Amino acid sequence: MGTTNVKGLLFSIVLINLSLVGFCGYPRRPVDVPFWKNYEPSWASHHIKFLNGGSTADLILDRSSGAGFQSKKSYLFGHFSMKMRLVGGDSAGVVTAFYLSSNNAEHDEIDFEFLGNRTGQPYILQTNVFTGGKGDREQRIYLWFDPTKGYHSYSVLWNTFQIVIFVDDVPIRAFKNSKDLGVKFPFNQPMKIYSSLWDADDWATRGGLEKTDWSNAPFTASYTSFHVDGCEAATPQEVQVCNTKGMRWWDQKAFQDLDALQYRRLRWVRQKYTVYNYCTDKQRYPVPPPECTKDRDI
Repeated sequence: MGTTNVKGLLFSIVLINLSLVGFCGYPRRPVDVPFWKNYEPSWASHHIKFLNGGSTADLILDRSSGAGFQSKKSYLFGHFSMKMRLVGGDSAGVVTAFYLSSNNAEHDEIDFEFLGNRTGQPYILQTNVFTGGKGDREQRIYLWFDPTKGYHSYSVLWNTFQIVIFVDDVPIRAFKNSKDLGVKFPFNQPMKIYSSLWDADDWATRGGLEKTDWSNAPFTASYTSFHVDGCEAATPQEVQVCNTKGMRWWDQKAFQDLDALQYRRLRWVRQKYTVYNYCTDKQRYPVPPPECTKDRDI
């Protein structure tokens, strides 16, 4: 094959990759950066262990304390990702959290909460979305892999049209902007990113029936990547810029909705791995909340 043909083939491959990653609704590949670039300890820093020059951070939970960290900046919209390896073995009562939250009374929040379990039982991943201080939008799934055996990516894509929660490249939840249905959407309260490891045996495993076995302590959850690609917003002027900019990749038309393949993957998660969905809980909601149809949760 001639040099010209090789260059042409390579150029075609690049275009295909760009179309898959940048223009078809798939987030760009996260950038692996050290912990200190985007984060700082928020509590119990003596229970955080940094490895490999800060490219990995281990959170440690024992009887005396858990630990947590937070982003240095606040953001309004963007793509936020963390690679995590969860507590192995008997992790009943232990919660590992990764979430975005504003600091207002009527706060907005986007949650990953990993609920530990007895040895041999799968982790449950609970997600929730708070808007204007209202949550009660819990969804729970089993993961299709063992999250204690290696690092997996957990990420949030957030713009004015939708919030999409991903596990690796699979969308497990979409929360649409449903202001037209009277549902509040997070669009004017900047959020920081938080993560923590803590004891929640009063509710986390089988509603609190399974308690933390401290003979297995210390418990360790490991983090890496620490990717942040968001619109920084610390002042009202910056909030306005983030609301109107429309120049970032996650602001573009391709990210206003999921594409057909992503909806098929979301349906796969709903059919095979969902163990609880507030949209289908008729005891709590005899009439499904208005956003559920738009989010394709019913």
